[in-house]
Amino acid sequence: MAKGKINVSVENIFPLIKKFLYSDHEIFLRELLSNATDATLKLKHLSSIGENKIKIGDPIIEIKIDKKGKKIHLTDQGIGMSMDEVKKYINQVAFSGAEEFLEKYKDSAKDSGIIGHFGLGFYSAFMVAEKVEIITKSYKKEPAAHWVCDGSPEYSLVKSDKKERGTEIILHISKDSKEFLEEARINTLLNKYNKFMPVPIKFGTKEITNKVGKGDKEKEVKETVDNIINNPNPAWTKSPSDLNEESYKDFYRELYPMQFEEPLFNIHLNVDYPFNLTGILYFPKISNDINVQKDKIQLYQNQVFVTDNVEGIVPEFLTLLRGVIDSPDIPLNVSRSYLQADGAVKKISNYITRKVADKLNSLFTKDRAGFEKKWNDIKVIIEYGMLSEEKFFDKAQKFALYPTVNETYFTFEELKAKVSKNQTDKDGNLIILYASNKNEQHSYIEAAKEKGYEILLLDSPIISHLIQKIETSNKKLNFSRVDADVIDKLIKKENEEVSKLDEKEKEKLKTIVESVVPKEKYTVQLEAMDSTAAPFIITHPEFMRRMKEMQQSGGNSMFGNMPEMYNLIINVNNTICTEILNSKSKDKKERLIKQSLDLARLSQNLLKGEELTSFIKRSIDLIK
Repeated sequence: MAKGKINVSVENIFPLIKKFLYSDHEIFLRELLSNATDATLKLKHLSSIGENKIKIGDPIIEIKIDKKGKKIHLTDQGIGMSMDEVKKYINQVAFSGAEEFLEKYKDSAKDSGIIGHFGLGFYSAFMVAEKVEIITKSYKKEPAAHWVCDGSPEYSLVKSDKKERGTEIILHISKDSKEFLEEARINTLLNKYNKFMPVPIKFGTKEITNKVGKGDKEKEVKETVDNIINNPNPAWTKSPSDLNEESYKDFYRELYPMQFEEPLFNIHLNVDYPFNLTGILYFPKISNDINVQKDKIQLYQNQVFVTDNVEGIVPEFLTLLRGVIDSPDIPLNVSRSYLQADGAVKKISNYITRKVADKLNSLFTKDRAGFEKKWNDIKVIIEYGMLSEEKFFDKAQKFALYPTVNETYFTFEELKAKVSKNQTDKDGNLIILYASNKNEQHSYIEAAKEKGYEILLLDSPIISHLIQKIETSNKKLNFSRVDADVIDKLIKKENEEVSKLDEKEKEKLKTIVESVVPKEKYTVQLEAMDSTAAPFIITHPEFMRRMKEMQQSGGNSMFGNMPEMYNLIINVNNTICTEILNSKSKDKKERLIKQSLDLARLSQNLLKGEELTSFIKRSIDLIK
């Protein structure tokens, strides 16, 4: 058996790092600024524990563009490096100075905010630069160093006359990366990746106007100041007790400057065990198009932007929210561009789900009236969560609301108690009636209300899936749309209408109607209703309609090609039905049946095209 060490050729690995380590070349700025931030935070930490006796002041990071010289300068006032440290941290690929620092000071530095992990970020500079220089001086009393490399494994390292503590990196931008010499391009990158980094970042200067003097002597004075592009202390890094409602709204505007609608409420996340996570999630008003709403949550790691695709770390239904999540414990790939599968991710996801459920329950308990007012704007999120997350489904039973067409709201337990009095079928099943479109199903709603039934208004795009889940969890309970056939199976009340036709007449009427309407589309049923009710009413078998809806919204496709079948309810007490039965003229019978059928189809939005044109013509002829 042979044993040995795998030999990695620097000549081969260096081009790979330059070309393929990061998915986007623009990431170089994030990585270099992360290194500069680490250098500053290390210095601050050493000062805080007494290992550094020098005055550090208020260190900043500065970026300068030299368009004429085709260079970008990045300067920090951090810990700096000696010549030996340059050899150790720069010349050794994948040796992480950040990891070494955290290990050395593991008892005190765990909350220092150090960003680096892999020791590879510096090499992202070669994706945009044909040559890179490092001029650095350690905070210790050691000579400064000047390192130069042209992207090959060869480098030079000499002493430098740099006097100030810190590091300057000079990028000689290559021809195919000239875009990064444009101020607007750098501004865009800084706003995307470095908006909330924990050390102030200066990019140029800006002019501000101050008022001096008082009364008549007051005047405006213009002043040129450093242009600090980031907010080093964003709201999520603060304690909730230090923030008020306006603070949260201000931060929302900072995150989404082009979003004009205010959020409905927010949830402040703050946990340090068994993992470290902070953040603020906002509930915006949600439209029924849930795909448009996604990918608005920003994921950070120690205040460095990672991605706005938080799938995995945040349960799918909460990707409809907005805000920020920051955690140093989130496992990322080496380029810090996406999540890696890890047990910690599931724990974080479960925590966020629980925190959101607790917040919603608290809002409902403290101010039910206010919660009801917000319901239509947040219902899609809650219903989506109930459908996709079992633990959330269980918790949501306390605060999920079921609105009626009369704009009253019930919890699930309240709803069951309300309808249990008179909405059961012959088998003892509790029937919950609902409408999905108040206007289109208006006639059915009114008919059901006249019978004393309670009708919910459930109109979100995923409601068919959700009620299927609720029915599975509750035996002897069924949802039925108000225009479905189930309503005809409810137990009759004492004041139900009595048929004006005997059994023989009803059978004859049914035969006449069936001879005209297409049998492959309609099942004819007779019912005694109020004489003022329509002669014909169409209902849709609940099961078939629901399966088709689920298929259209991403469910089982096996029902997609099945023919449409409807129930045609004949109101035997309507005078038109009596006229159909007693008329001697076959043409008149057929005309009355077709007209009544088309009126019923019109109420279900089933009359279109040529059939609608024929109905209009026939109606005009009848008026004449």
